[in-house]
Amino acid sequence: MSFILWVAVLGAVLLTLALTSSYLRWMPVTTSAVCLMLGVAIGPSALGLLKLDMNDASIWMEHLTEVAVLFSLFVCGLKLRSPFKDKNWRIAVGLAGPVMVLTIAGVSLLLHYGFELSWGTAVLIGSILAPTDPVLAALVQVNDARDDDSVRFGLSGEAGLNDGIAFPFVILGLLLLQHDGNPGWLGDWALRSLLWAVPAGLLTGYAMGRGIGRLTLALRIKNDDSTLSPNDYLALALIALAYVGAEAVHGYGFLSVFAAGLGLRHEEVKSTGDDELPAEHRVQPVVGHQNVEPHEAVHGDTEGLEDTQVAAGIMMGDMLAFGSLVERAMEVFLVTLLGVVLIGHWDWRALLIGGVLFCLIRPLSVVALPWRGLLDGRQRLLIGWFGIRGIGSLYYLFYALNHGLAPSIAALCTDLTLSVVALSILVHGISTQPMLAWYEQRKKQKT
Repeated sequence: MSFILWVAVLGAVLLTLALTSSYLRWMPVTTSAVCLMLGVAIGPSALGLLKLDMNDASIWMEHLTEVAVLFSLFVCGLKLRSPFKDKNWRIAVGLAGPVMVLTIAGVSLLLHYGFELSWGTAVLIGSILAPTDPVLAALVQVNDARDDDSVRFGLSGEAGLNDGIAFPFVILGLLLLQHDGNPGWLGDWALRSLLWAVPAGLLTGYAMGRGIGRLTLALRIKNDDSTLSPNDYLALALIALAYVGAEAVHGYGFLSVFAAGLGLRHEEVKSTGDDELPAEHRVQPVVGHQNVEPHEAVHGDTEGLEDTQVAAGIMMGDMLAFGSLVERAMEVFLVTLLGVVLIGHWDWRALLIGGVLFCLIRPLSVVALPWRGLLDGRQRLLIGWFGIRGIGSLYYLFYALNHGLAPSIAALCTDLTLSVVALSILVHGISTQPMLAWYEQRKKQKT
């Protein structure tokens, strides 16, 4: 009965979202905020339909949140079509590197001096809350591969990079708790977890994305099966192999999967020879194109396109559609579960921590960087505000819970993380659409 009830609740939530989507589109609220409220309503504090023990569920929740982030990172990489020499990449790297480190430092100082937590606990919680989320930040990220807006591109690149770059600092927090002030391990942490694991993950994933993309397109052109091959299998294979390949060389799998999507996209740009229009916009495959004749498998006039362009367009369109579907389904499920457990783990201190993080630490970290003309004041304001926390923070929470935290520290990390993530979903969810509409209007007026 438990499994049947879970399936029934998930089906009811999805049906509610499907029936109300036309209304939600015009309201200043996101799907995640609705799912959070539905989770609270069906949780033990309200209707009592579902209960979830965080201690019993920590192992499978770690893997579930990890899968959700992996799919989102892969799709995020597929959308970023600009070459590395583009100025927008400097924005993304600045946000994912210096801004995230400043955020970790700011939250750690707040927790240590403001709430008298130990440095290990403060750094661990600061690292869990620091990365922005690739799953819940879909509204503020690039719409598709043609979108080169500096704000959207910067936030997308940040979300793709900092979910992996936060990993060494989560490990740092765990090591601080274990070693209790003995600094002998610090050099080993910097070498293994920072200087090696970050570039190893990025290079492994990017090389696999470029290599597998080139091989796939070549084989499909040679065998004349551009419209028949299952691209969802290819997406799953690349995500799995990039993750395992990076972990095998002690790199970060999150960074590898993001870089694999990025490498595959860059191989599409190279193979199609078009730097302006993405392949999936030139060719639109029909549903079930694997089961029909090649000349019936795509919409539009393909006579003027090369075989490589057709193959790349179908491959990219299928992968983006499949990845986005999995990403949205996981978002609905996980945010609903967050609502189920929220009341039981609510911590009022999160109001102060979240307020300082959203309104001071994140914006000041963005403003503090010398952007050298890359961003104007309005764009810095938006990027400073859109530091959405979500599924990535939940993954790091469960990762920490499964690595030997003391019960009191585990309870504190759980309560603060769940509460701050819920606040981010509500506060950022309500403000996202109005602020984006204002930004787009100002951008049109300026143009």
